[in-house]
Amino acid sequence: MAVRERLSGNEAVAYAIRQINPDVMPAFPITPSTEIPQYVANYIANGEIDTEFIPVESEHSSMSAAVGACAAGARALTATSSCGLALMWEELYVAASNRLPLVLALVNRALSGPININADHSDSMGARDSGWIQIYAESNQEAYDNFLQAYPIAEHRDVMLPVMICQDGFITSHGVENILLEEDEKVRAFVGERNPEHYLLNPEETLAVGPYAVSSYYMETKRGQRQAMINARRVILEVAERFREMTGREYGFFEAYRMEDAEYAVVLIGSAAGTCKAAIEQIRSTTGKKVGLVKIRVFRPFPEEEIAVALANVKAVAILDRSEMFSATGGPLGAEVRAALYKAKGTAEAVNYFYGLGGRDITVEDFCQVYERLERIAAEHEITDMYDYIGLRSVRRSSKAVKDMA
Repeated sequence: MAVRERLSGNEAVAYAIRQINPDVMPAFPITPSTEIPQYVANYIANGEIDTEFIPVESEHSSMSAAVGACAAGARALTATSSCGLALMWEELYVAASNRLPLVLALVNRALSGPININADHSDSMGARDSGWIQIYAESNQEAYDNFLQAYPIAEHRDVMLPVMICQDGFITSHGVENILLEEDEKVRAFVGERNPEHYLLNPEETLAVGPYAVSSYYMETKRGQRQAMINARRVILEVAERFREMTGREYGFFEAYRMEDAEYAVVLIGSAAGTCKAAIEQIRSTTGKKVGLVKIRVFRPFPEEEIAVALANVKAVAILDRSEMFSATGGPLGAEVRAALYKAKGTAEAVNYFYGLGGRDITVEDFCQVYERLERIAAEHEITDMYDYIGLRSVRRSSKAVKDMA
């Protein structure tokens, strides 16, 4: 029977790691993910798990050690944030191209510069094309649940790709919430044991991992990774169904919140979904306007067709990015969703906004204003602010100055 507890997101992920009892965890501390290896190290010191913890000299080394351990046949993981992920960059591609099913607990934090330790998605979005599966959490419960599903996805023989489990720094990582924890025995039966088909320490097989790929073979490895990512779509849903049978909690590529009759929708990733849901309930209860939310859980592989279907009947949609792409036309989520709508010949007006960069707060009132803009856009069919920021201080100052002058 599930146990109700109060945990931070970092504690919840560490608890999931304890239940899984992986073989190897190399780690180097960086805010705000430092607590995850700290808690795991405590579990090891207390004799609760027998994971081999490897303190290393950098994040590049932690991912390198995880790659080596995974290639040797061990179940491996590490944790990091922000610049730590950037220092791992080379090894992210190595892990994916070598088809190593390791797991990374990423606590999202803004990348320098200027230096900032708070939440946005610039770290994981920068790595979106590295070949890793990316799964995001709104809440501490989702961070825990997503981590439990990571290894069954990664280690499936039709996938064999690394998985990045993401949560928003400080907002969920350090915020404490009520959470349901599954029993250890159920979790271990759900996750199972790793039984690698090919691994370096197999005395019966000669194997090279990470050899030089000449031009005659390199493209084929990329095609293999692509097929694995395609296969991951099916496997993610299969694992989610098994998880629902164990816990009663349902997961898919995204959550469609109040979308059954929605005329105006927001699409976003992560913890801000909770604030958006509060705005939706306020708007519906006070005005009766039909507003909804599509909260993306799985960003890689991107559920293009399913999102287009979810947005098929809306008049206007706002795609909110918590990461700049500096394309001067929009953000990474905006580019993906707009492409999905274009491919499906969607009729909704679509706009792309940026919010929450460097931990900037977004409020219920901000979301209410977004829905008001969508209503105007749908009525006028004119978009004047496609590439804009929500809550930018210069805008607030200028508005106050106008009021003072009046």
